[in-house]
Amino acid sequence: MDLAIFLVQLLNGLQYGLLLFLIASGLTLVFGVMGILNLAHGSMYMVGAYLAWYFFQGTESFLFSAVISAVIALMLGVLIERTLICRMYKRNHLDQVLLTIGMIFVFNALQSLLWGNDPLGVDVPDALSGSLHLTEVVEYPAYRIFVALFCVAIAAALYFVINRTRLGMLIRAGESNREMVECLGVDISRLYTIVFGAGVMLATIAGVVAAPMASIVPGMGEHVLISCFVVVVIGGMGSIKGALVGALLVGVVDTFASVVVPDVASMIVYILMAVILLIKPQGLFSN
Repeated sequence: MDLAIFLVQLLNGLQYGLLLFLIASGLTLVFGVMGILNLAHGSMYMVGAYLAWYFFQGTESFLFSAVISAVIALMLGVLIERTLICRMYKRNHLDQVLLTIGMIFVFNALQSLLWGNDPLGVDVPDALSGSLHLTEVVEYPAYRIFVALFCVAIAAALYFVINRTRLGMLIRAGESNREMVECLGVDISRLYTIVFGAGVMLATIAGVVAAPMASIVPGMGEHVLISCFVVVVIGGMGSIKGALVGALLVGVVDTFASVVVPDVASMIVYILMAVILLIKPQGLFSN
């Protein structure tokens, strides 16, 4: 592998890893704070991609499509938490799994009803349709660099909110001792609604920014959900920092494995997960 190919694949791996982080951060945040194992999280990613396509067809503005999709995602997350998830707080994880699996079937049926089963696509925004020269002979798509930088900005924003704001203090306190936080007068149900809505919005935004880079197809949420679970298991359930490190590891390893050993590439990430769990059974940064 020459230097140019190595550089391109490294950037691909980092960009893919950062996109995985954007999805997995919502999954691990909801589990860490609320104790909810949301298997329908990947469906939110799918919803984001389809919403981006739908609004882009009508407006031809990717920015408007992204903003309106994020707003709809937040409202959808609040609705789901208030009507369904709130009933699961005192139930075991099996009940949570059964409910959220049922939600996957509902979202897949709605997707098929609303948008059909044909592959769809979203054009790359004109302002980001070019390429940047990394070297004299190597170019890299500007949109992929934008996605990577956008995910870094989201990671920085999450760090700031969780570690430097009153809301973040309440989130961390609720994660550590929910009953005590409630006894201190905090409306824990409102806090949970905010957290779940934010988690859904993160997955939906990931689907929006991923839409111009890949085909929008039925069932795309289930595929990405598996990768996200690998990320959060490697990083440690409930840890945002672990989700970032785990996502970057998975992204880089999976990308290089697809080039170097394509016949067994699908196994490499799971082998990585097994090795890490043998060394640290709770993940790299377990809470």
